[in-house]
Amino acid sequence: MLQVTNVSLQYGSKKLFEDVILKFTSGNCYGIIGANGAGKSTFLKILSGEIEPNKGEVSLGKNERMSVLMQNQNAYDGETVVRTVMLGHKRLVEIMDEKDALYAKPDFSDEDGIRASELESEFAELNGWEAESEAETLLNELDIPAECHGMLMADLDAKMKVKVLLAQALFGNPDVLLLDEPTNNLDLKTVRWLENYLLDFENTIIIVSHNRHFLNKVCTYICDVDYGKIQLFLGNYDFWYQTSQLIARQMRDQNKKAEQRAKELQEFIARFAANASKSRQATSRKKELERLTINDIKPSLRKYPFIDFKFEREIGNDILSVEGLTKKGYFEDLSFIVQKNEKIGFVSEKSTTITMLFDILTGKAEPDAGTVRWGKTINVSVLPQNNGEFFDGCDLSLVEWLSQFSNDHYEEYLRGWLGRMLFSGEEALKKAKVLSGGEKVRCMLAKMMLEGGNFLIMDEPTNHLDLESITALNNGMNNFKGCILFTSHDQELMNTVANRIIEINGKKTFDKNVGFDEYLDLTGN
Repeated sequence: MLQVTNVSLQYGSKKLFEDVILKFTSGNCYGIIGANGAGKSTFLKILSGEIEPNKGEVSLGKNERMSVLMQNQNAYDGETVVRTVMLGHKRLVEIMDEKDALYAKPDFSDEDGIRASELESEFAELNGWEAESEAETLLNELDIPAECHGMLMADLDAKMKVKVLLAQALFGNPDVLLLDEPTNNLDLKTVRWLENYLLDFENTIIIVSHNRHFLNKVCTYICDVDYGKIQLFLGNYDFWYQTSQLIARQMRDQNKKAEQRAKELQEFIARFAANASKSRQATSRKKELERLTINDIKPSLRKYPFIDFKFEREIGNDILSVEGLTKKGYFEDLSFIVQKNEKIGFVSEKSTTITMLFDILTGKAEPDAGTVRWGKTINVSVLPQNNGEFFDGCDLSLVEWLSQFSNDHYEEYLRGWLGRMLFSGEEALKKAKVLSGGEKVRCMLAKMMLEGGNFLIMDEPTNHLDLESITALNNGMNNFKGCILFTSHDQELMNTVANRIIEINGKKTFDKNVGFDEYLDLTGN
């Protein structure tokens, strides 16, 4: 068990948290959520002991061990792969090293023998004789072959290093497991393996992640970092979001009868409890949900962007036809036709393949062969993965920046679009060139809404966005009545938006009117 008692942290005049009281118990997985800059990763560092709070304390149960996912990929470049994994249990490795040093002494004394005996006893208690085998098993399950186990970490590529560090965090069955963005840079197969591993994990898990599908899959509680407070909510991310939104709507409606409100919420809770029974961890959670009362659920204070794509011109029958498209090094003889109401999710082993396809479709690049034919009624709006051309060196305010893409240059009109994306008041006068990555994407989304396109092309649209913006974008894409071509590493976005999947690897290998989950089942990914 991990306990947080009256923890506060302040940098200068900025309070990140104040008087936080939480208890993290065994058998549960806690997802830490909050807006960018709210202090999620900082809170994780307080839990791990890396950062000392200004006030309060964090206490770990007696004889319990905490493990943390290392972020520095180069920290163990001088170690072998197997030893790096085993360093996840530092005390175990310390014992091994001390034993080896003792046994290597040419003048081994009686005192050395007594010390060696003590170490051997502790080593056995920590299951040390199985440690190397356990490390190798973890590596094998993460698709790191046996021939790599004895290599130095410095000789591995970045993707393999990420997997080794994940194995290190999981090694030795820690009592408390802290994971900061564990799915970053992992392939889909490894993410699914990690989901299953954590579902079977019997101790305490605390996760910071922007991956909503992952949070929904593994979390039993959501820990919401919101305006200096940290609150705990039963359920996964979707349950927290939907209930908090439902209550917020009801609070805005002052004429809503309390009895009606209670009935609506209880029906929602009951529905979620039934769905939760599908989870391997769900028996106790289902019982807790059934006991949940209305007063236990509070609305979130945080603000969400309003994303709603409307088009000015209806789409005709002739939309987009791609025939025999070839680009050396990317794809060969690619053909497809886009129909009405299709939202096509593109998949490839190389993300640059999809970027190149989108560049060709929008005229930014030329194919080696093949044709692209757009219908006369189509108005395309694009969200590129690299938006530097719109912002780099741009000395315009956000109002002036957005004015470039509008026929109406009235300031209040433009401020309205920016306000939708949380740029209100003085925020709308910020210089475009100083925006963060997430702010740039929100500006691009304001531009797209203003353009009123009936055909959207989006290349990794969730990059740099916080969970609130990702959720709002997901809703906006779902509600859009036109066509969308997109690719995303956000599995939840792919699951809920795409009604057709096209996989491109050299020659196209998959094209069906299925959702992303069905695509994964059909292809065995």
